[in-house]
Amino acid sequence: MVQDRLRKVRAPTPVRGSKPLTMALLPPVLPSSKRPVLLGLFRRGSWFPILLAGLVRASTPDLIVHDAVVVTVDPARPTATAFSVHRGRFVLVSSDAEVLKTRGPGTRVIDFHGQTVLPGFNDSHLHPRPEFPEDSIHGEVDLDPDRVPDRNRLLAVLRSKAAATPPGLWVRGFNYQDTRLDGHPTRELLDRVSTNHPILLRHSSGHVWAVNSVVLDAARITRSTPDPKGGAFGRNREGEPDGVLREPPALRLVEAAGPKVADPSWEELVEGYDRCFDRFLSEGITSVQDAAGTPKALRAYQELARRSRGCRVGVLMQSAYLDIVEAAGMESGFGDEWVRLGGIKIVHGNSLSGRTCWVSEPYDRVNPVTGRRDDFGIPPARTQEELDALVLRVHRSGLQPAIHANGDREIAMVLDAFECALHKLPKADARFRIEHASVCPEPLLRRAKDLGVVLALHSYIFEHGDKMEEYGPRRWEFMHPNRSAEDLGIVVSGNSDWPVSACKPMRRIQSLVTRASAAGRVYGGSQRIPVETAIREYTWGSAFAERMEAVKGTIAEGRVADFVVLSGEPRKSEPRRIADILVESTFVGGKPRFERSRQ
Repeated sequence: MVQDRLRKVRAPTPVRGSKPLTMALLPPVLPSSKRPVLLGLFRRGSWFPILLAGLVRASTPDLIVHDAVVVTVDPARPTATAFSVHRGRFVLVSSDAEVLKTRGPGTRVIDFHGQTVLPGFNDSHLHPRPEFPEDSIHGEVDLDPDRVPDRNRLLAVLRSKAAATPPGLWVRGFNYQDTRLDGHPTRELLDRVSTNHPILLRHSSGHVWAVNSVVLDAARITRSTPDPKGGAFGRNREGEPDGVLREPPALRLVEAAGPKVADPSWEELVEGYDRCFDRFLSEGITSVQDAAGTPKALRAYQELARRSRGCRVGVLMQSAYLDIVEAAGMESGFGDEWVRLGGIKIVHGNSLSGRTCWVSEPYDRVNPVTGRRDDFGIPPARTQEELDALVLRVHRSGLQPAIHANGDREIAMVLDAFECALHKLPKADARFRIEHASVCPEPLLRRAKDLGVVLALHSYIFEHGDKMEEYGPRRWEFMHPNRSAEDLGIVVSGNSDWPVSACKPMRRIQSLVTRASAAGRVYGGSQRIPVETAIREYTWGSAFAERMEAVKGTIAEGRVADFVVLSGEPRKSEPRRIADILVESTFVGGKPRFERSRQ
């Protein structure tokens, strides 16, 4: 069903003001007098890239790749052995003989000696952030279990950071996993690191934090402090705050009381994002969709594009900046094929791996406050009426809503809001998005299908399968429901939600195929999908989610020449060894931006 949709889908109509995108799609070899005519052709449908390929095919290709196992993700030609590239776009995808006879004296020819080539991966939901040296004032300590497997190591790395940090300034860490540390770090544990620094650690979910007493005292958080709406303070058996903060409303109350640190300079910021994007490129990611975009980040992405650095970026602007986006008159699609506005990110609900999302049946755990199994998670801060109004406003403004929701009660509210918006302002192929949709039984999936919703489902069971224990086995078969969604014909977009899980597409694909945690336990085996489907989700599916499937996501004539070369063939690999396949090189627009041999 998804394959049929892939064949029939039409190209998005460019929005007013998106001249850089449409003009960039036109072959520069054509006289400018012909371009207005072709701009009109672009607006007519998904056959434009094919026309474009035909127009430039007469030119000598800049690059030819041959003797490769090319997995195109194009149903019209699923495999090939060779392709040519001219001015950043695929021109001919065919056999070695057909492609090689088009080479000219200036053509670069690469023989990949049977290596596997896929379209560049498109991570449809992650959180790019500038990366700074750990010992710098802006640096944070990486607490991933691969580096920090236990509490002793946690204390050691944090003490090292504190020793390099002037007293009174933040010591920050990220990506700790409570299930690997015998629970969340408490204020008492973190006080053993320092009582002269405020300490703030971010859980791998991005929805839970741990702080020391310095932070709680500065914010005047005591046992009498009520939980904020939409958040909660962790408490010990005596009711005293234990230093654990659940959801952003709780974080905001304490973070505001901490010391202010000067922002990095503009050049430091851009260089920090450049380091982050180098990480993505080394894993074969050629496009990303920033799921918490800001105006400053958007400017940094534009600067990297000017410098011919980084990846292609679609920005899902945080809803806090909706006024700015509307005032500027921007709609989804504003920009070009390098940096563009995707839509508006709305957070309505909480975390799956943080075990805070709002569910209809209680968690399979004892509520420490009541001593009973009566914990349903934290309800969203917004009412249904407030969510309905916000979604309708975004929709009326020509913007694509992308809404974070994990628990089934959260998802039901989002679907109600989508139905309301489309009833008041009908739009064919609206492509509203739900980010994660983690606890999603079949009735909710069928509603999503009827509304044409795109689902950016998690693929992180390898890292976070153990977090699913608290939901109980009865729910595992409809959590992260990739197979059920695919069977219904719902388009699913691949993503890592980095840094929540590693931005490693091969690991993500393995997780989708096996549903196995790092410890080897399978969660919801009925939701396994074939390797080919997982690859499609991480390429074409993600492009579809951002209305760019006529531009990228497949190795097909007229699409941008973004592709990745692998050390192995994932379709022939033993499923639990897919993550061992390395990215040998990453090409963006036909040019190498990562080569393992040069590292």
